[in-house]
Amino acid sequence: MNTQFFNQIGEMNLNGTILLTIAKGVENNLIVSVTLQNDGCGDDAKNIIPPLTLKGTADELDSGFFERITTPLQTTSGLLDNMEEYMKKLDETRKNSAMEKEKTDKEKKVQDDKEKKYKEAMSKADALEKEGKYKEAWTALPKTSEYPDHAEIIRKRQNDFARKFAPSFFDQETAE
Repeated sequence: MNTQFFNQIGEMNLNGTILLTIAKGVENNLIVSVTLQNDGCGDDAKNIIPPLTLKGTADELDSGFFERITTPLQTTSGLLDNMEEYMKKLDETRKNSAMEKEKTDKEKKVQDDKEKKYKEAMSKADALEKEGKYKEAWTALPKTSEYPDHAEIIRKRQNDFARKFAPSFFDQETAE
């Protein structure tokens, strides 16, 4: 007997992966669960689409299987494709929206202002260092918690200033 099973699957022109689970039921019945998955769809709502479940004898399933699954699977395939297209358009719209551009501009301005304050604090510390005011220079340095990207530089400068205003006993030269 030639069922043309795979030809019929191919003719459905589905976008995704068909998962077919067959279990033996009671009284020589079979339970067939058919799920269409489309990994290209980024919408998590795809995960709540239930599988299509058919129950019947092998003869009943042979005679009506494709008639029963074709329309639901094609509908699901179209839905998943539309969901993915919708998600892409939603992202594109979000990126192009005036509110998103304004938000991005504000974030950039905040970052620029923060970088400007960092540079000003470092310049002030440099000026105080030139005047020999090492404690004040140490105090003028920006806080590492506020500038974690520059923490290593700030700590190095703090250590340099600390050595100058509170020299260690071992750093002093012994008089001969």
